[in-house]
Amino acid sequence: VLYSREGHVGRLVLNCPQRHNALGQEELQLIQHHLAAVASDEQVRVLVLTGTGEKTFCAGASLQQLGSGQLSNDCFETTTAQLAGLAVPTICAMNGHVFGAGVELALSCDFRLGVEGSRMRVPAAAIGICYPPSGIQRLVEHLGPAVARRVLLAAEVFDARAMLEVGFIDHLVLQGGLEAATSDLAERVAGLAPLAVRSMKTILGQVLANAVDEDQARELALMCAGSADLAEGFAAQKDKREPRFRGA
Repeated sequence: VLYSREGHVGRLVLNCPQRHNALGQEELQLIQHHLAAVASDEQVRVLVLTGTGEKTFCAGASLQQLGSGQLSNDCFETTTAQLAGLAVPTICAMNGHVFGAGVELALSCDFRLGVEGSRMRVPAAAIGICYPPSGIQRLVEHLGPAVARRVLLAAEVFDARAMLEVGFIDHLVLQGGLEAATSDLAERVAGLAPLAVRSMKTILGQVLANAVDEDQARELALMCAGSADLAEGFAAQKDKREPRFRGA
């Protein structure tokens, strides 16, 4: 698992293509380590999660470690909760197929890009695994109960077009166009007002959980209203130029 930052864009890469980027205990702990670094780095305005290899973004949890008891649901739940809880927007750029727990990893991001020719499947029912409540909740929240039933109870295979239709991915691109499309989206998000983006992501999360904190939402709105970023945004509109936000 590799991490780097260029400008305001962090990049987290699953880098074990020979195992189809399957996630074991070590990989999950590395992801947690890098996510903690992202959370403490004020220069990061958006995080991209992707994988190496031409076929698979992530094959899910290591079945060998699951079967031997080396890998617990708790470790994976901690990872996905940490990813979903990042203050900055996250983009999952799936360079190929996504299976099992890799689906939940992708759903823990704010945006998802997929490539033509890829497939998605959660084979828990075909193996005999009962998916944990947190994972089921995330599937229902993002895809709705009807699609979640197809994913979990029928272990259905979704091709790239079906992934787009059910809302699993936001953008579908050609194989050779993923890097450019991801870069364009990341740079666009990174160029927006950081305080406003982070504040709205917080409130969006509360809306999805049906637990809006009205006091906090009011504080966030007031913070943005009194920020230098807002003044810069108005000035840029007046001068007909690109804004230069500082996140303050």
